[in-house]
Amino acid sequence: MSLLRVLLAIIFPPLAVIDRGCGSVLIVFLLTCCGWVPGVIAALIILNKH
Repeated sequence: MSLLRVLLAIIFPPLAVIDRGCGSVLIVFLLTCCGWVPGVIAALIILNKH
């Protein structure tokens, strides 16, 4: 997980997980629409997985 990805996950979470697949982007986008904090947390969790 690079610093650029972490900053991107904080600023716009769906863009940070764009290479993880359509499902991840959709989940993070929906969580971001519900609230910014859940989207950031989901993006960081997805980025932390190997």
